[in-house]
Amino acid sequence: MSNVKVKPVKTKKEFKQFLKFPWKIYEGDKNWVPPLFMEKKKVLNKEKNPFFKDADMEMYLAERDGELVGRIAAIRNDAHNRVHNENIGFFGFFESINDREVADALLSTAESWLKQQGLDAMRGPANPSSNDEYALLIEGFDDPPRLMMTYNPPYYMDLLDNYGLKKIKDLNAYKIENRKLLQSEKLVRVAEIAKKRSGVNIRPVNMKRFKEELELVKFVYNKAWAPNWGFIPMRDDEIDSLASDLKPLVNPSLVLFAEVKGETVGFALVMPDYNELFINMNGHLFPFNFIKLYTQKKKIKWARVITLGIIPEYQKRGLDAVFYYEITKRAEEQGILKGEASWILEDNEMMNRGALVMKGELYKKYRVYQKDIV
Repeated sequence: MSNVKVKPVKTKKEFKQFLKFPWKIYEGDKNWVPPLFMEKKKVLNKEKNPFFKDADMEMYLAERDGELVGRIAAIRNDAHNRVHNENIGFFGFFESINDREVADALLSTAESWLKQQGLDAMRGPANPSSNDEYALLIEGFDDPPRLMMTYNPPYYMDLLDNYGLKKIKDLNAYKIENRKLLQSEKLVRVAEIAKKRSGVNIRPVNMKRFKEELELVKFVYNKAWAPNWGFIPMRDDEIDSLASDLKPLVNPSLVLFAEVKGETVGFALVMPDYNELFINMNGHLFPFNFIKLYTQKKKIKWARVITLGIIPEYQKRGLDAVFYYEITKRAEEQGILKGEASWILEDNEMMNRGALVMKGELYKKYRVYQKDIV
């Protein structure tokens, strides 16, 4: 009989234990970036995170002989099932010691909760959705994660495989070096031709008109990504919440709009990789670490292309090449030398081909797992 006990998070003390548990797993791991407590508290707070207006979640802790050994969350995402005409649930925020008994207890508890919700399958990890940190790192453990990307020990693959979870989709991350890209004659040529043919103009975000600019982001985001596997349109309040979090961190010269004849047809959100600073903050932004965001941000050498979307009517016209060239040129001016394009669905041929044209190196892979539970 297993001596692993899994209990739901009910008290403030248990919530704090849920938040702090990753420190036990990653102690001594030089590539782990401790999450900011204030950010994770907001993500997990059903009252403050607008995601939960159309979803529900139960958090659990696992203990053995009075010692915490793991955590997990079971998630019902009504918006996902409505958009994709599916009846699946999700698991996320999974952390476990290297012990199959512990992982099995956590995953079976999440599965039981999802069954009680009347769901047919369990997919993840989703923290808590594909619009947040998503999927399990399966390649590229020798490097810290970029901003808003996941990181985990390699043994998590064994734990999920052992439970019977199977790959449903892999996600790619490409490393792009400014030097290689700007020396690519093909890219420069494609970008110039596309620019002339379409008459596209690339401009940076106007922070003085932030509210109006955000409306353009909403238009492009939900239109450009609609056909993608697993994509869930974000409601206005979700985008507003994300924008509020990112606004103090954005570099306006790297947040770009594409316009043709005055009409917005594309958008790219590129963020300096603040993980280069967060890695040394041990989860605390205050009282003094927040100063580093302003005094040390010029030292950041990586950026992440979080979103790059073009509305369907203007896709396959080379505008992605125009975007990549502009992003790289502007990043170079900011002292940023490398970028990550992530994440890209493994079967999104257009985006994967585009990343390779940009001299991108496929250097990390992430996996989304699924298991039928009926």
